[in-house]
Amino acid sequence: MRNTITTVVQFRLPQPISLDEATRHFESSAPKYRSLPGLIRKYYLRAEDGRTAGGVYLWESRAAAEAAYSTEWREHVTKVFGGAPEITWFDTPVIVDNAAPASKAA
Repeated sequence: MRNTITTVVQFRLPQPISLDEATRHFESSAPKYRSLPGLIRKYYLRAEDGRTAGGVYLWESRAAAEAAYSTEWREHVTKVFGGAPEITWFDTPVIVDNAAPASKAA
């Protein structure tokens, strides 16, 4: 994978959310991310104290990520969870995926 981008999205919650409640929210939104152009993988996150939630996203490109993080998306996250999302951007030059079959070097 070349030029992949990882983003960490976090938002503070006005009140702590239980793991069960977070799971229900995340499961209901997961179908929106399936087949999202440019998204390779997404991990949903909830801090152990339930006060912060978010996700880690692996993208094919920055342009794909920027397209997904639209004004509408930001407003929706803020409305549903009560906290505006903060996005941190990372270049991702190397990925180790122990769940994927190993590829042979050419």
